[in-house]
Amino acid sequence: MSSTYDKILQDLKTAMKEKDRERLQVLRSIKTKMLEKEISERKGEAVSLRDEQVREVLLKAAKQRKDSLEQYQEAGRNDLAQAEAYELKVIESYLPDMLSADQIKKLAQEVIDKTGATSPSDMGKVMGQLMPKIKGKADGALANRIVRELLG
Repeated sequence: MSSTYDKILQDLKTAMKEKDRERLQVLRSIKTKMLEKEISERKGEAVSLRDEQVREVLLKAAKQRKDSLEQYQEAGRNDLAQAEAYELKVIESYLPDMLSADQIKKLAQEVIDKTGATSPSDMGKVMGQLMPKIKGKADGALANRIVRELLG
């Protein structure tokens, strides 16, 4: 089992003991997603998630919360937006520091130089090489926007 997963399970126990209902709800949700991922990865034998798989689950959960947060804010539902913001904060506490826009831009420029990309039609070629480098460390939509700007 990964160290991040172990930390989540430990924090889940702590939240139960402290009767922190909000945090407990978020951690149970994360644990459920982890178990679903574990089951989907199984092919007959027991499998433990690696840290990168745990990070994928956390990134997906964070993205869902961000999307919901934006929708609730646009609809003026501050009560629901606050709940999503809290859940997002808890989830992000288990994620490694993300790459900044400047760091993504630097990596993207390196890939563009390496591939010889010159126009927006080369977008696929650049993104295909950039995404494995930033997977789990950066928002794909932000990377996409940066590459568009550099090629535009």
